[in-house]
Formats: sequence, structure tokens, C-alpha cells
Amino acid sequence: MLFVLAINQAIVDKKGMSHTCTANLSNVKRFKRNSWFLRLLNSKNGQCFRQKSSYPPEKNLLTSAFKDLPVTGYTANDFVWQNLDRWPDKTATVCAVTGRGYTYAQTHKMSIAFAASLRTKLKLQNDDKVAIILPNLPEYPVTILGVLQAGCIASTMNPVYTADELKRQIQLIKCKAIITSQISYANVKKALTELKLDIPIILTDNDGLPEGTIKFAEFAQDFGLDTSCLKSVHRGPKDLAILPFSSGTTGFPKGVVLTHESVVAMNQQIADPEIIAIKETTATNQAVLPAILPFFHIFGFNSLMMNQLSLGVKLVTLPYFKPELFLQTLVQHKAEVLFIVPPMVVFLGKHPAVTPQHLASVYGIVSGAAPVSKGDAEAVLAKNKNILFRQGYGLTETNGAISVGKNDDTNHASVGHVLGSGEVKIADLNTQEALGPGEEGEIWYRGPNVMSRYYENEEATKEVLTEDGWYKTGDIGRYDENKYLYVTDRLKELIKVKGFQVPPAELEMVLRTHPKILDCAVLGIPDPISGEVPKAFIVPQPGQTVKEEEILDHVNTKVTIYKKIKSVQFVSEIPKNPAGKILRKKLKEMYC
Repeated sequence: MLFVLAINQAIVDKKGMSHTCTANLSNVKRFKRNSWFLRLLNSKNGQCFRQKSSYPPEKNLLTSAFKDLPVTGYTANDFVWQNLDRWPDKTATVCAVTGRGYTYAQTHKMSIAFAASLRTKLKLQNDDKVAIILPNLPEYPVTILGVLQAGCIASTMNPVYTADELKRQIQLIKCKAIITSQISYANVKKALTELKLDIPIILTDNDGLPEGTIKFAEFAQDFGLDTSCLKSVHRGPKDLAILPFSSGTTGFPKGVVLTHESVVAMNQQIADPEIIAIKETTATNQAVLPAILPFFHIFGFNSLMMNQLSLGVKLVTLPYFKPELFLQTLVQHKAEVLFIVPPMVVFLGKHPAVTPQHLASVYGIVSGAAPVSKGDAEAVLAKNKNILFRQGYGLTETNGAISVGKNDDTNHASVGHVLGSGEVKIADLNTQEALGPGEEGEIWYRGPNVMSRYYENEEATKEVLTEDGWYKTGDIGRYDENKYLYVTDRLKELIKVKGFQVPPAELEMVLRTHPKILDCAVLGIPDPISGEVPKAFIVPQPGQTVKEEEILDHVNTKVTIYKKIKSVQFVSEIPKNPAGKILRKKLKEMYC
């Protein structure tokens, strides 16, 4: 559903430039009434998402400690804007580096203009894919919400990816336009050249744009453009909304199909009153969050960007992580809640540069993307005992979350409770039967926030999604009598570097192109800063001499920074099963 907001106000940036918005708040109120009517129509007399009722009952399932979700008719962009009339003049985003920012009214107005520009100037249609390859900037919400408003599908990609990495993803989704910045432009252009593709590139930069590119402001600030073209946009809960990438349990990154319904469900789940830690936005109060988690990552996209915008929070965007900038942002903006990953938890708790004063205004921390130890959590609390510290657990395939602690939780070893309308099965590794409390097995999850499938990859989809709706996470865990979930190990081969997934198969493929390598394997080894880092095990070609530096240079020039191999060990053989699959557990036993 399209609704148009205009509010009489000046849009003023740091350079004193202003634009005029004109608007009618009654349109917002009418939209809200209509959306509640849609909810009533779709809720089938108050029906909630109850996945467990749709399938035969099973014993020993871990059910949610939270309320079931109501069914709504929202699209993802509708969900974000549902309370816009409550805080139009509040700051939505501001850059920690430049001070450039936008109010909620400005962000909404620009997203509408951007959507209309995509439809009229680029002739994009419903379901066309648009790649967003940006660092965290104040313009990021405008781009993604504009793409969704245009009826298109947003595919979020890592802005520090190499041309080779981008090429694979751009080709897979058959994207019709790319939104990026000069940080990534050279790699984007190289990828398109090698693919022999000529598609529009929109750059968020204001100056020095390469020839043939489109200036973001020409689309997002064209407020005189007729927006009636958006009336032809018809998106529903079942339509594909975003297409992020995940390596799944193994292999190369795969497109993850996330519908509007699943994105909204995820955001409803983490907005439960027993979960939410943000103080309500009012005329006199607005919570402040440093947006350090990358928006292209599912944790940053849903928990940090979409959910917080729906709550009227002020997001201070950081385009990169530098300790000095991060700590300065905490103090200068009086940050109240942090969404971070384990290496940042270690940094805040144990780095001597971090003092209690840096955390003085913080009252909540949620850590995700990988487990964090109880000791690391307590090191942070030692600097501010009033912080509510919680862990969350999830994957791209579950829109970023499966469980999270309650907002009065003190169990720092657990990843919390299963989200509303969701359930977990601890599957026996041999029989796949559901195990009871205290028993370890593979964590399977079922809920309204699970992906539909992997994009154009039926084989990979069948490996992880069962016919009765379970998603096999590839992680090992257990739960206790109090419904707390614990992640204890990992079945899947992925290496977790600072919360990012690194598939060994991708690095092994690059290694095998070296003429002096006969065989190879890559494992994740423990690292106090990154959690894990990739290590290569190399079997040289007979009669060949190869140095570690040569191997590192061969691989690390072709992959982004967190995928870089940190060390090399030369070995006599790589253990494999009869089918040729690398036996990574045995490899660890032999050489680690």
C-alpha cells in the first residue's frame, strides 16, 4: 500500500542547503486505519502465527517463552513507517564522521522520490533486483526503503568485496541497477566489465562522479517528480523483499529469499515487550544507537536498522570500525543501547583504552552473530553494572534471529529464549529425533521468519529445509528446563570471523588455482580478537618448493579483508572420505 507523507518543514543539511516538504498527516492516520483493517482481514478472526499447530505434534520441542505473533498485512516498508506521524521531526540517521543526517520525515520523503525515480527514470518493474553495495551511511535507509517502495527486490552486498566476489553475486541475481559509493565503484565497474553488463550505477557521493554514473540526489531529492507511477506497485506479504547472501551450511554464498512477511515477522518478534530494551520515543525522549553493525549483514539490517527505525530511534551511522571513532561516538552522542558482535564485546570489556566513562550512558547491549563467553560479558558489566547484557542467536536464513534473552535476563551463558511463534528441535545427529532438556544435538528451527528458499538453488534448499518446515542450522546446542537455549558447537564448516561467515570451499577454490599446490584445505582456528581466522593446509606439487608468503599473496589479493588467510601449514596429505570430501575434524586432530 502506498501512502504519501508531506510535512511543512525545511530539510537542512550541514551546508545549509534546504528543500521544502509539504504534507498532510491525515494521510498517515488514514493509512494506519486502513492497515489495521488489513490486519483484521488477514488475521482470520484474530489468528496468530502458530507454526506448531500446522504440523503433527512432536515431543521434546523447545517452544517460545514469548507471545505468538498476530498475522498482519504489512510489507516491510509499511512496517517501518507505521508510526511515522509520532516522530516526523526526530532525527532518523546522522553520520558519526560528517554530521550529515536526515529526520524521519526527510527519510520517508526521499524514499518516495527515490522509488518514483527508479520506476520512471530507470523503468524498473515489480520484482526487478537492485544491488545495494554501501557502507553504513545516512542514505542507506532511503535506498533500501525506496527500492522496496518501488516494488523491487533489494539485494544487500558487502561494500568491501573484491570484483571477483561481487561478480558472482551480481550475475546470480540478474540485477537491473546498482546503488553504491566511490568506495566500491572500481570493483563494481570491474565486475560489470568482466560480465559484459551495462546496467545503471547510482552513486551516493556528491562530487567527482565518474562519467556515466547517476547522482543519488538526482533521484532521492527530485521532489517535483510525479509519484503516481507508484500506484501500479502491488506488493503483498508473500512477495520477495530482500535477497541477502549467506554461505548456508557449506559452499559459496547463496541468495536467501526473504519475503515481506518473514521480514515483518522477524521485526515483530524482537519488538516483543519482554525483549525490547529501547525506551519509548516521545516528544522529550529519543534513544540513540551507534549503527556500527553493517546494514548489509542481516543482524544490522533487521535488528539495528529496520526495527529501530520502526521505533523512532536515532541511528548514528559509522561507515567503518575504528576504535577511536567508536569510543568518541559513544560519548559524544550519549549512546544508550549497543547491538554488537563478540569481538566488540571483547574490545569493550578488556581493552585498556575503554573506561567506565565510555559506557556511562549505555543501559543495554545485545550481542549476536556468534556466541560470546560469560567471562567476556562480565568484563563489560564490570565497567557498568547497570547494563542489561544479552545474547541473541540467528542466521541469515532466519532473518537474523532464532532466540534472544528477555529484557531482565542475567543468564549470560545462554542465547536466550526462542522467539514468539517459533520453536526449536534439538535433533539427534543419527536419528533426527527430538532430544530432551540437557541433551546435545543439531539445532533445528521453525517459525514465520524462516526464509522461503535459496535463490535458484533447489539442491541447497533441500539440504537445509525439511518438508515439515524445519530449518537445519548446522549448529550444535541444547536447552534447559527453564527454556534457555545454548549454542555449544558447530556442525557446519563455516569459519566465523568477527561475526562474518567465511566458507572454506571458497578459499580452497582460489588456492587450487596456484600451480604449485597439489591439494589443500582451510580451517578456522581460534583467535582472541576475531573469534576465528582462516588457516590453509597445503600439499605442494611433487618437486615444487613454495613459500608461505607466496600462498598468502595469491589468495589474499582476491578476497575481502575478513576472508584473508592468516597462516599456512605444509602437510603431507589432506584426509578425505571415499567420496573425496575433506574430513575437517580429522584434519584438526592431525595437525592442530
